[in-house]
Amino acid sequence: MDIRPILSTLRRHKTAAALIVLEIALTCAIVCNALFLIGQRLEKINQPSGIAEQELLEVRLGGIGKQVNATARTREDLAALRAIPGVKNAVAINQLPFRRNSWNTSLSLIPDQERPNFNAAQYFSMEGTLDTMGLQLVAGRDFEGDEFANLEDVEKDATIEQRGSAVILSSKAATKLFPDGQAIGKTIYSGRMPLRIVGVVKELARPVTVESDTGYSMILPVRVNYDMGTYLIRVTDAARRQEVLTAAVAALEKVDSSRMVRAKLTYEEQRTKYFQNDRAMVGLLITVCVALLVVTALGIVGLASFWVQQRTKQIGIRRALGATRGQILRYFQTENFLLATVGIVLGMLLAYSINLWLMGAYELPRMPITYLPIGAVLLWLLGQIAVFGPAHRAAAVPPAVATRSA
Repeated sequence: MDIRPILSTLRRHKTAAALIVLEIALTCAIVCNALFLIGQRLEKINQPSGIAEQELLEVRLGGIGKQVNATARTREDLAALRAIPGVKNAVAINQLPFRRNSWNTSLSLIPDQERPNFNAAQYFSMEGTLDTMGLQLVAGRDFEGDEFANLEDVEKDATIEQRGSAVILSSKAATKLFPDGQAIGKTIYSGRMPLRIVGVVKELARPVTVESDTGYSMILPVRVNYDMGTYLIRVTDAARRQEVLTAAVAALEKVDSSRMVRAKLTYEEQRTKYFQNDRAMVGLLITVCVALLVVTALGIVGLASFWVQQRTKQIGIRRALGATRGQILRYFQTENFLLATVGIVLGMLLAYSINLWLMGAYELPRMPITYLPIGAVLLWLLGQIAVFGPAHRAAAVPPAVATRSA
């Protein structure tokens, strides 16, 4: 189709055309960045934890003041929990992936390194913790019996910094420290404390997600008491989780009814709670995108309808000279495509500028260029759909009626 008549018409309606171009440009810029942010949030929400989420339960207890004989009481609690039908195992652990609180430490390749390699989540474990959590060893071994120690004893041990400890790393942490994949048997340091790498697990997310080092985690063979951590229970059948959870609380109250149950929930509930703000943000961004697209579509429909009304005589003349309905329809669709293209080009430049500002203001990563063509295609399709109704009405006007309306 010859676009020169279209360009000539648009030059006579500069203000209206400029408004549509500006609206499309703003929508393109905002939608591209919103889609990028939605993608970032969804990636965060769906990141793997590395543990057997559907089979895990949490029970957190608390008491008033310092607990007496907490170590002995923890052993009693665990014996009672493991005796419940449907329980595969139960352990006490200081933290879990996707929690608001976090124990962390810096890791280095040499003692007292001026700048540590990175900060890692610090998980404490007892016998059977890896199996209970459902962690998958991809290299090395689990901790051995003589490597475990109670946290309260470790805190009193003045020689621990010299003796060090065994450690299991997540694969991301091991790869970061040893890109050649040869981490087993190597020694790393937390401050001056040596840590001997005995195993590597496939995945273990941090309790608090950190964009720059998510997945950097370590496990130490340190037993914690119930008042320092959480009872983690793995069930044999995910369908019986609520039944086992009720029985677990009853068993713990039977051991010591003076303690308070601070939390009792499945791990999936804990994960859902942790990411609820991210889900709300995704919903808000989707709402903003839909609202902008609807407003843009209405603007295109309104302008196209106005132009059809203003060009009734022109349409009639073209029909009388032999123009088909298809040609009239394509005329308006081509006109909209040209306006949308100009708006999209400007919108891409604006989208890139907004992303640069977000990178500086909120430390967001650079938006992948793939989001720009996604936004462009979305707006091209929106424009063609929005203009179809007015264009179809223009194509349906009989030549004689159009001519008499002049």
